Amino acid sequence: MSAAEETIRAGEMPKANEPIFDRVLNFLSSVRFGVVMLCTLVALCMVGMLIVQQNVQGFDAYFASLTPAEKTVYGSLGFFDIYHSWYFNLLLLILSLNIILASIDRFPRAWKYVSKPKLIATKDWLLSQKDNAIVLPARSDEKAAIEDVKAVFAKHGFSPAVTENESVSYGLDENGNKQFDQILRSKAVVVFGQKGKLNRLGAYIVHVTLLTLFLGHFVALRTGFDADVRMIPGDGTDKIQMIQFDLDKKEKFDVQLPFTMTCTDIQQKLIDPSGSIDVTNTLDWRTQLKVEDPEYGDQIADISMNKPFSYRGYRFFQAQTIPIGNARNIKLEVTPQGGGDPILLDIPRMGNTTLADGTVVEYDEFLPDFTFNSEGKPDTRSGDYNNPVAVLNVTPPGGQRTRVFAFGAGIAENIPVGAPKLGYKWRLTDYEKSPFAHVLSIKYDPYNGAFIAWYFGGFGLIGALMFVFFFSHRRIWALVRKDADGRTEVVLGGHTNRNHAGFEDKFNKIVEELRQRTVSA
Repeated sequence: MSAAEETIRAGEMPKANEPIFDRVLNFLSSVRFGVVMLCTLVALCMVGMLIVQQNVQGFDAYFASLTPAEKTVYGSLGFFDIYHSWYFNLLLLILSLNIILASIDRFPRAWKYVSKPKLIATKDWLLSQKDNAIVLPARSDEKAAIEDVKAVFAKHGFSPAVTENESVSYGLDENGNKQFDQILRSKAVVVFGQKGKLNRLGAYIVHVTLLTLFLGHFVALRTGFDADVRMIPGDGTDKIQMIQFDLDKKEKFDVQLPFTMTCTDIQQKLIDPSGSIDVTNTLDWRTQLKVEDPEYGDQIADISMNKPFSYRGYRFFQAQTIPIGNARNIKLEVTPQGGGDPILLDIPRMGNTTLADGTVVEYDEFLPDFTFNSEGKPDTRSGDYNNPVAVLNVTPPGGQRTRVFAFGAGIAENIPVGAPKLGYKWRLTDYEKSPFAHVLSIKYDPYNGAFIAWYFGGFGLIGALMFVFFFSHRRIWALVRKDADGRTEVVLGGHTNRNHAGFEDKFNKIVEELRQRTVSA
């Protein structure tokens, strides 16, 4: 596509007598064709947003909710994996070709504005411009008038360039009509000023960023993959599980990683710490991993909502949580049965501590809604914090490891599960809420295609569009010459490629300042 301000001239339209190859090239490089291709791609992207894609979490449930007719139609049209469909990639290729051909065709004309600006102008040409004026200096000194024009141009940011050329005018008859047999030739000076000339190339910067965006996403789609991994504190893995949907068929297979990941901590920062762990009450999710790599060594990765982790072509993002209540750390009140002051303990998940008598207390498990299952074993009836219990492993000096339950609410001591054990009464006083596990989304992109697309293509495109539409190329010419009566006159004309109202205001200010200078002189 070409610059937005360029119009399609009749001479650019294919002619019947042109060679077929030229007609095809003209068609492929036309602005209208490019706009149609771009609108078509946008429409297909909208389809991809409205219809859940088969590589997205929850596709199996979405697919099951569709009617048989919807499944057949969407599947045959490739709507469930539209970004990998042959027609989407074909349209992307054709649009890229259109951008390249249009740029090659129109860039030389745009480059002339930068490399060979129009430095000379005639009076008739200047008066034909939309913004024009004639100023008659009080002084007849042309040099003084030229210096005034240069000073005013420079004051308003138009770098002045002075060029001397021959001016042609015509004598007038008694009715004011031109007399072509009375051609008057005289030397004249043109002062030319411009600002924002690089704006003429803005459209081609947009083209480059668009092509970069297309290329980056194409490389990412063809060379990478997406996967999920569930991270529970204490668990480690050197594999990730790929899930591939083929409409109603769901296949899982493992992908070997060149390193091992071990989850060391998960945290959910809540708006209201006493509230639930729902998304609506969450500020951020955080997952801490220990990466053990035999080739590059070990390191700690800290992954938050807006802080992904990149490593060896793998990029880790927060995806979702397993919304079963758990505790990142627990606070216990341990009271000796034989009497004495209560002992306060603060134990992190997977952590442990030692009492003064040598008893080791390990934080083993957390049950947010304690109950007994059908087999009579402790369990949780829901993921909500209705009846929280911390499950501990306590090992006294020289004794055996024993499972102990610390309840958050009061419970009768004659109930075995809540009775004092190993010489202590155990009570859960406080805890930091966190989910049972986090799910990380992993994108493998060995050639950084997505990075190139987003940062160089996406952000570059935004910057290029701002440069194109919020700036303009402004040009002003001032012809300083002697008229037929020997008086010095300054003929002004100006042009801009956009924001004509703003340029008109600037042009009028320049004219007014020149007139004030002539009056004061």
